Amino acid sequence: MTATRVDADVIRRLPKAVLHDHLDGGLRPATLVELAAEAGHTLPTTDPDELAAWYFEAANSGDLVRYIATFEHTLAVMQTKEGLRRVAEEYVLDLAADGVVYGEVRYAPELNTKGGLTLNEVVESVQEGLAAGMAKAAAAGTPVRVGTLLCGMRMFDRVAEAAGLAVAYRDAGVVGFDIAGAEDGFPAADHLAAFEYLRRESVPFTIHAGEAFGLPSIHQAVQVCGAQRIGHGVRITEDIVDGKLGRLASWVRDRRIALEMCPTSNLQTSCAASVAEHPITALKELGFRVTLNTDNRLVSGTTMTREMSLLVEEANWTVADLRTVTVNALKSAFIPFDERRAIVEDVVLPGYASAL
Repeated sequence: MTATRVDADVIRRLPKAVLHDHLDGGLRPATLVELAAEAGHTLPTTDPDELAAWYFEAANSGDLVRYIATFEHTLAVMQTKEGLRRVAEEYVLDLAADGVVYGEVRYAPELNTKGGLTLNEVVESVQEGLAAGMAKAAAAGTPVRVGTLLCGMRMFDRVAEAAGLAVAYRDAGVVGFDIAGAEDGFPAADHLAAFEYLRRESVPFTIHAGEAFGLPSIHQAVQVCGAQRIGHGVRITEDIVDGKLGRLASWVRDRRIALEMCPTSNLQTSCAASVAEHPITALKELGFRVTLNTDNRLVSGTTMTREMSLLVEEANWTVADLRTVTVNALKSAFIPFDERRAIVEDVVLPGYASAL
């Protein structure tokens, strides 16, 4: 099947895996409107379609700081147990409807405590919602496995607390850890103690790097902090000249450190000029373990089906290419090996075989 013959319906049916997706960046617009009304929070508009358009327009500013600022409204409605449960449950159901069979959802619990919830109550409420969503998806014949990544915000002082939560809930649905927030001026190495603690406790982690800041952020994430994956990592290309890899790029590729790449989001934050020119294609051809992700579905106005479709239409990807990044994601997922292998062998490969 050539790239030109892959239509959206075929892509929608393909089994997918997403590793980099923020819970507070993927609310349904209608849900955001309803929850905002209950919370007394003022939105830019109360029309769901207009609100979705507002998010997409704001996110296309090309400014990472402004992009992050759009989360003010989603976080405002995620301060109660009920709000968190609903958002988490709908998150799972939306993934299932998009053909996702494995997902990792990330969020920073410290951002959900303004209404009086404790960090533990936040985590437990989200896990209850995810579990309800997975049960409903399975009952509907579209099962999806969703694991949680807890985030620390690198510009604040509660990263160690978030790491402690990841350890505490390691056997209750939390599969790993991440740090998020503005990269420039907030190096990952500032939180080295948290990453050393996570390693001692055998909790895997990824680090946002190589998006708003360059190679030094990737070097710190990998060589200093010991990240098993890199969130975005698009600027690894600065260590590649005419196809020749520098030492850092070689280290990342050769040790199969996954790059969680998010084309639409990267275009919005000016990390890439177009989907056709996005580094994911060149890095895939060079043998990097690239994965395809949505980052923030509401903010970026996207889905996994849309991300795949854009690569097919604008970068000439084939179904085989889509299978490659899907298998890559499962290989680097933070769940046990036997569970990853079962999803690949029993779900992903048969699903793609039927499309090839």
